[in-house]
Amino acid sequence: MPFADVLFTGGAVFTGIGIPVRGQAVAIVGERIAGIFPESESGAWIGEHTRIVDLDGGLLSPGFQDGHIHPVSGGVELLMCNLSEAVNAAEAVATVQEYAAAHPEEPWILGGGWSMDHFPGGSPLRTLLDDVVPDRPVLLQSRDHHSTWANTAAIQLAGIEATTADPADGRIEREADGTPAGTFHEGAGELFSDVRPPTDPDFAYLGLLRAQQELIALGITGWQDAMVGGGSGDACAVYERAVAEGTLRVHVVGAQWWERTGGIEQVGLMVDRRDALAARGDSDRFSLGTAKIMVDGVAENHTASMLTPYRDEHGRDTCNHGLSFIDESRLTDYVVALDDAGLQVHFHALGDRAVRNALNAIEAARLANGPSDGRHQLAHLQVVEEADTGRFAPLDAIANIQSLWACHEDQLDELTLPFLQEGAEARQYPFGDLVRHGARLAAGSDWPVSSANPIDAIHIAVNRVSPGSSAEPLGGGHQRLALETAMAAYTSGTAYANHRDHDTGYVREGYLANVVVLQPDPFTLAPEEIHRATVASTWIEGDLAYSRSA
Repeated sequence: MPFADVLFTGGAVFTGIGIPVRGQAVAIVGERIAGIFPESESGAWIGEHTRIVDLDGGLLSPGFQDGHIHPVSGGVELLMCNLSEAVNAAEAVATVQEYAAAHPEEPWILGGGWSMDHFPGGSPLRTLLDDVVPDRPVLLQSRDHHSTWANTAAIQLAGIEATTADPADGRIEREADGTPAGTFHEGAGELFSDVRPPTDPDFAYLGLLRAQQELIALGITGWQDAMVGGGSGDACAVYERAVAEGTLRVHVVGAQWWERTGGIEQVGLMVDRRDALAARGDSDRFSLGTAKIMVDGVAENHTASMLTPYRDEHGRDTCNHGLSFIDESRLTDYVVALDDAGLQVHFHALGDRAVRNALNAIEAARLANGPSDGRHQLAHLQVVEEADTGRFAPLDAIANIQSLWACHEDQLDELTLPFLQEGAEARQYPFGDLVRHGARLAAGSDWPVSSANPIDAIHIAVNRVSPGSSAEPLGGGHQRLALETAMAAYTSGTAYANHRDHDTGYVREGYLANVVVLQPDPFTLAPEEIHRATVASTWIEGDLAYSRSA
């Protein structure tokens, strides 16, 4: 028996499923876990060069895996005009003013992170930006990346006028005479695509490295990037460079972006890209086995696809059921073809009609192709009809949850719930119902839409209330998850969704030594105190990748 390179002892071990085991030590040899055994047997593993890590009553867990995240764009935004720390509209505007003053050489002011709930109706005005940057175009993505805020200079450069029609997949907020007011929802933001400067590849690479550093410090050792090959830059090329230069430390699954204006010919192109990358032999570090399909928008700007109509500010039904970006029959054809080609489908499905359409498409694929190992997944799941929560397990569909959102907060309470039908609060993020019906969970953050910290999300999954809030649990206490269920979703659950459950997601002999140390042990805390647990260290393939003490 070889001596351990690293030995963890003195705390509990969450193996990736169930309640943590206690009184056990874990040995790492090289890049893999070599053994889990009673602490009394540790002496046999300790050699002259063994590094002993005292958990000090903390918890050793598999490294977190984020099942839905955008690290390249998130990292780039950290390096640009970053509004994510602003707590109100005035701070957001002041941040833009300060950034513009500090960067007089930049021809455009680009960035994002503003919150819809900071502005009346969730729609900031161009004049707010004109007051602080009148001489350069400004273009800023909202926190959820479903809306764009522009100043007059940017709007004029793009040639957008009162007579410009709303695109089929978006909406322009307008002044009384039809002039663009400054906010562009969903596909309307693409009206700037011909004039907005592209992201420089070197800058995008720096963004990925910055994001990786931030995420490893949160205990994240792998992820699924929910958008590669689409948008203003090619994240795929950025990852390939990081693999070639040896700077990508985590393992990544890239979800290839499905262009909703394209057709079924995209299936063959995605297969070719997947196979070409796999032929290079780096698929354990970066792979392209997933297709990302946006089924709908988001509820706060009334573009999430709903079975019932949105209401107006007086509580009256409108004609708006949100947006279905892809016709249901075409969606079914695409999913059947993707499944037949061996590609996983990762759906953005937020409204209840979008969820139903996605499940219907998976059901059609099962009927056409038979069982598969596609591990198709639906992300976000804000509103799910009760009848549909029972369809996930029979269809082998994974519920990819963003549990940080599953609590009362301003954006939900002011911009969403008042415009949904009576009783809709009870169907918000019904994670408890999904588990009771046997659905398999994965978890992610959608960062930079919201915090990437898994502990923050796990706290809300267990409580359905944010720390310090006096609000009632969103949707009722029966939608809470057990701590071990939430932890499993962020470890073994996402490993399964990423087709990496054969060597990651668990603390098991032979698995990669991708682990995180949490202190204090969240399983020893009262539920309302779970948020106090923090990452003490992150280990990737047996190497210390982050240490709080350092």
